[in-house]
Amino acid sequence: MVKVGDYEVPEGLYYHKEYLWARVENGKARIGITDYAQKQLREIVYVELPSAGDTITQSEPFGTVESVKAVSDLIAPISGTIEEVNEELESKPELLNEDPYSKGWLLVITPTNLDAELKKIMDFKASVEWHKELIKGS
Repeated sequence: MVKVGDYEVPEGLYYHKEYLWARVENGKARIGITDYAQKQLREIVYVELPSAGDTITQSEPFGTVESVKAVSDLIAPISGTIEEVNEELESKPELLNEDPYSKGWLLVITPTNLDAELKKIMDFKASVEWHKELIKGS
């Protein structure tokens, strides 16, 4: 884990420029929002997610997150079929603020084109540089 300014950037994840991450685990991918995203949104009050069995497509919206500040689309970092949805977020959306890289995960998917799609998003090193640019711009 590296801190870039006030933001945590864990190693071993891939990052999409729409502020979501993907962690590859045993042929599946766990997806969530970044620390940067949850801090920008501030207090998250509601999350709308698709259901298990649905499919998501890289760089396309698959749900929304609502905070006291705004409603934002969740954009898929990679494509696949949803195996699991974090049901706990229905009653505890604040988990996205409290623990975005662990308890606050959104979905687990079976990727459809993992190797090709991972090349289109950022690895850890590129993400650290990207976070530095985000901080300069804010």
